[in-house]
Amino acid sequence: MKRKLLGLVPFIFIISFLSGCSSRAPITPESTGFWNHYFVFPISYIIQFIAHVMGDDYGLSIIVITILIRLVLSPIVISLNDNQLKMQQLQPEMKRLRETYASKDAETQKKLNQEMMKLYQEHKINPAMGCLPVIAQMFILMALYNAIVRTKAISTHTFLWFDLGTADPLHILPLLAALATFVQYFVMYKRSQQNPTPQSQQMKMMLYFMPIMIFMMSFKLAAAIGLYWVAGNTFMALQSIYLDKRKQKKQAMMLEITK
Repeated sequence: MKRKLLGLVPFIFIISFLSGCSSRAPITPESTGFWNHYFVFPISYIIQFIAHVMGDDYGLSIIVITILIRLVLSPIVISLNDNQLKMQQLQPEMKRLRETYASKDAETQKKLNQEMMKLYQEHKINPAMGCLPVIAQMFILMALYNAIVRTKAISTHTFLWFDLGTADPLHILPLLAALATFVQYFVMYKRSQQNPTPQSQQMKMMLYFMPIMIFMMSFKLAAAIGLYWVAGNTFMALQSIYLDKRKQKKQAMMLEITK
């Protein structure tokens, strides 16, 4: 059940984005509600502050705030990646434990859980590090998305060849956003194939689904959102490449230790 829920997370995120598109009420200091007051408006304020510092360049401000937030979230992403790597390395031992305690009676299953927890503690693995950090990331990114959509000043400015408040007339942003998304998920999919799990098939589906979805949404939405996706997904693509190289280096070190 947990794996199924995790597999649905990206799709829930996409639905949340689409839902956010219908909320066009401008965000202001007077906006009411916990979500608006503590999440959306503070990010909107920072976007406007950065733009003011940069000579009212809202396009550059969107890029800066997107990268800053991704950098702030990077420790969570790296921790999740390290936790996943440790879990993969423990698969043989976990399989052995499941075979040892194969009986389905309550007492045997209790013993299995105890041995599993002991194994996690020995290797400093937090089995609970799953949904909650991912959901926390999504709330922050949803707030950023809503802030961009609902900051009125953004729609009145231009950046490079396009107006931030309308769709990119040359449709270059959707292509760049889709390409960055594909690279990000390609690296993640390639990594998942090294130790295939039931989630690997979901990753393969997302490899093609996510770039197409991002392209279609960027094609019709305001260029400010396309710019946000280009900046964020390019950062994530580079981060995925970094994490892949980091993982390979750690695996090589582990092999040296076991020799």
